[in-house]
Amino acid sequence: MSIICGLPLLECVYCLACARWAWKRCLHTAGHDSETWGLATAEEFEPVPRLCRYILAVYEDDLRNPLWEPPRGYGIDPECLIMKKNYEDTQGRAPPYLLYLDHDHADIVLAIRGLNLAKESDYAVLLDNKLGKRKFDGGYVHNGLLKAAGCVLNAECDILKELVEKYPNYTLTFTGHSLGSGVAALLTMVVVQNRDRLGNIDRKRVRCYAIAPARCMSLNLAVRYADVINSVVLQDDFLPRTATPLEDIFKSLFCLPCLLCLRCMRDTCIPEEKMLKDPRRLYAPGRLYHIVERKPFRCGRFPPVVKTAVPVDGRFEHIVLSCNATSDHAIIWIEREAERALELMRERDHTLEIPAQQRMERQETLEKEHSKEYKAALRRAVSLAVPHAFSPSQYGTFDEKDDEDSQQSAGDCSTGSSVKSKSVESWDELIERLFERDESGNMVLKKPLIVD
Repeated sequence: MSIICGLPLLECVYCLACARWAWKRCLHTAGHDSETWGLATAEEFEPVPRLCRYILAVYEDDLRNPLWEPPRGYGIDPECLIMKKNYEDTQGRAPPYLLYLDHDHADIVLAIRGLNLAKESDYAVLLDNKLGKRKFDGGYVHNGLLKAAGCVLNAECDILKELVEKYPNYTLTFTGHSLGSGVAALLTMVVVQNRDRLGNIDRKRVRCYAIAPARCMSLNLAVRYADVINSVVLQDDFLPRTATPLEDIFKSLFCLPCLLCLRCMRDTCIPEEKMLKDPRRLYAPGRLYHIVERKPFRCGRFPPVVKTAVPVDGRFEHIVLSCNATSDHAIIWIEREAERALELMRERDHTLEIPAQQRMERQETLEKEHSKEYKAALRRAVSLAVPHAFSPSQYGTFDEKDDEDSQQSAGDCSTGSSVKSKSVESWDELIERLFERDESGNMVLKKPLIVD
């Protein structure tokens, strides 16, 4: 009898708990994720809208006669377009991409398009993964995206090396949107780990801009490569926030709101400390740039503000219950709002009338601040006991263990570009040369070799 009388009380407690959860979730807005971050400057954010337009250009069949050109155009000189690959060229093993030589900005750009909902090959890339399936450099990465990155490198390694050596003062930029952002981020990691394959290119010349990034690498890697990888997130974008594996998201694409709500409820019950200590959990890569353009309980869009940081905890861990969660993922909206944000930054700088000398000094100061923030994030990861995280040494290098599991993928793409020489070692052969299998069948770094 006493048990029956206690049931209404339990129901009341349960309802109050659900109401409290719903209230907290509804009050959580995208602005809370980056409210403590610093403001981005025009100098560091300048490439973002331009690279968004390059990604949009991949969708065109003929750039000389574009069909969906944005108001500002693509900003691409067809004469400087090195190549443009479609699904037939990549045999579906990687998304379409283009390679562009940007003389105006002294940049070699490889831009990769996002997910094509009508292509089974893109889904195959996403589905080629499971939690903890692929190790890389002491962490975990998305297996299918890493293999796609290897296919791109197998095809374009020679021409990238040629361009890097021919233009020693140019940067090498990898960029992509959605699915392409994950490929670009992992491609950057592989290149940084094997810089000798691209003419010993300096690490500072390599950079990546992942637009609407997929969660493709574990937390220790996301922080460690924050000096070369940058992620751009527009307001409420769902993809960088949900820890649901990509393969599950896109298998449930047509009931995505239901999936996001269920995941939101599940993550609310998991302490953040426990999530941080799961080495297999994937995150958005690198330094984060968050474009905030809406405010809670306000209608319409406000002048966009760009916040930036290299967070360890609080790294877009909570889904925002918003009707814009999917629309903010669109590359068209990201390009538009990024351009607006950049214009506002430039107007503010013009109003302040900053002299050229002070601009140069500010750029140097910004680089030093980013370096300090990057090292602080590495130390923060160690203090939070993030698996496989370690602090930078006083000499500026990482104290990597010789027996650390380190796996680099080059994919299994057997075809290369027309400029690829058959005598050149493929990325698959490179892995076999640098790694060996232990008794359990796992690939481990060979002891006599040292990899940067």
